[in-house]
Amino acid sequence: MEYVYAALLLHSAKKDITEENVKKVLEGAGIKVDEARVKALIAALEGVNIDEAIEKGVPVASAPAAAPASPAESKAEKKEEKKEEKTEEEAAGGLASLFG
Repeated sequence: MEYVYAALLLHSAKKDITEENVKKVLEGAGIKVDEARVKALIAALEGVNIDEAIEKGVPVASAPAAAPASPAESKAEKKEEKKEEKTEEEAAGGLASLFG
């Protein structure tokens, strides 16, 4: 949402909504800038009449959410879930082998 707020702040101040200006606003607020999100926001706002969108209550734009997990990440997550599913008996059996 910070990215949209930055664009609205620039619009309210009658400044051009450019990548450079959005980055300056975000950095000024202490936010770590994600270049891809800034580019996506600027692209989404291209050709949008912000005043009209505000009047109608239409969402102006939203920076894209985090990319879905890659197949490799999904497999790793599944393996981790399986590890967590060990039963108490298996855990106890492993502990028993430590004490001979």
